[in-house]
Amino acid sequence: MHARGKRLFVGIATAALLTGGTTAATAESSPAPTPTGDGAQALCKRLPKIDNRIDRALKRLDAGVGTRGSIARLQQRVDNAKSAGDDAIATYLQDRLDFRRSLLPTLRQRQQDLTDVKTWCQGNDEGAS
Repeated sequence: MHARGKRLFVGIATAALLTGGTTAATAESSPAPTPTGDGAQALCKRLPKIDNRIDRALKRLDAGVGTRGSIARLQQRVDNAKSAGDDAIATYLQDRLDFRRSLLPTLRQRQQDLTDVKTWCQGNDEGAS
C-alpha cells in the first residue's frame, strides 16, 4: 500500500472510531420499508419486456445444434464427450442438459401465466386501480 493509501485508510478508520460506528448501527436498527401494494402497476408496465425475455429464452432452448444455449447443441456436446470416452465431462454436461431441459416446462408455464396477467392488466386499467 502506498503512503497516500495508508493515510486514507487511517483517516477512514479514525473517523469510524470517532463516530462510534453509529452509522452501521443506525442502518441495522431502522426497519426496511414494507410493500404498500402488490406491484400490479409495475408488472403491467414491464409485461412486454418480460414476455420478450421468455420468448427469447424458449426460442434459444428449442433452436438447433448451431445455436449456443440450445438443448440440441448441449446434447451434441454430451454425445461427443461420451464418444471420446470423457466420462467426467459427459457427466457434467449431462447434468447441465438435464437442468436446461427442466427449464422448458417452467418457462412455458410462466408464458401462460403472463398471458393471464396481460388479460388482467387490460381489464384493470393497467393495474392502476
